[in-house]
Amino acid sequence: MAKNQKHLRFVKGFLVGSLTTATAVYGALHAFKKKVIEPENQENERIEANRRRANRKSLQAHQG
Repeated sequence: MAKNQKHLRFVKGFLVGSLTTATAVYGALHAFKKKVIEPENQENERIEANRRRANRKSLQAHQG
């Protein structure tokens, strides 16, 4: 019976450790996305919007 309890404790510990590790990895990836990827995408969108605005102004200035 003692061997069965040790096995059960090992399985519980393994599952809890695996879940904790998976959660930590997910948190790290989510933080990376929020800190690096999204600001880069927002900056690219801002640059593109400025480019479109500048093109419209340029066309309007040369209309006549």
